[in-house]
Amino acid sequence: MSTPSTAGKDIAPAGHRAWRFLRHNSLGLLFMGAFLVTLAGQAVAAHAEFNNQLGTDGMAPLSFGAYLTTSDFAVDVTENWQSEYLQFFLYIFATVHLLQRGSPESKELDRSGTESDEDQWVGEHARDDSPRWAADKGWRQVVYSRSLGLVMGSIFLLSWLAQSVAGVAAYNEQQLRQLQPPVSWTAYLSSADFWSRTLQNWQSELLAVASMAILAIYLRQRGSPESKPVGAPHSATGVEG
Repeated sequence: MSTPSTAGKDIAPAGHRAWRFLRHNSLGLLFMGAFLVTLAGQAVAAHAEFNNQLGTDGMAPLSFGAYLTTSDFAVDVTENWQSEYLQFFLYIFATVHLLQRGSPESKELDRSGTESDEDQWVGEHARDDSPRWAADKGWRQVVYSRSLGLVMGSIFLLSWLAQSVAGVAAYNEQQLRQLQPPVSWTAYLSSADFWSRTLQNWQSELLAVASMAILAIYLRQRGSPESKPVGAPHSATGVEG
């Protein structure tokens, strides 16, 4: 009697497959898990602070569930998201052409620019295991070859828009508590409150990127792809450990 073919099938025990999945995806799982934990922590702390402010203003406190639907919570979350995605968007596009001698965060000094089709494995140079759109010679390749930056930029703009909408709602709630007239969305975009929230996040993200690019010239972290090999010279550029 013939037995069913197991070609192309993963016959490893379920426990082994689960462990392999966790190991192969541990970086993403760690940071997504940490994101959810810190978001929950932020919600709890911000809810308590919000109710303290309501008590100071002589108003009844909100339940935790009700607080999660408020503009105050939404603006606090989205103002952080937009600055993070701005950081990645700028970094992705800046590192195409800009260089930093000695930094593993930079490309090698002779590789500035979008590089050749051969270097990027696109068009006729695509490999058998390359993404399908990489082999296309039309608009699909143009879009796909810039898809990471485009998605990061789009998320930044959408989260910045969400921040502005939630921000004007939160600002107007505060205005009404103080018996002041509300402002329009367009007026809020030019207000000190909007730009204070925005720029205090932008400056910290840009400082972090600059620090990483420069400190990695001279400092090392053994085994990390964000660092050069421990014994690499300070002048080595685009070399990852």
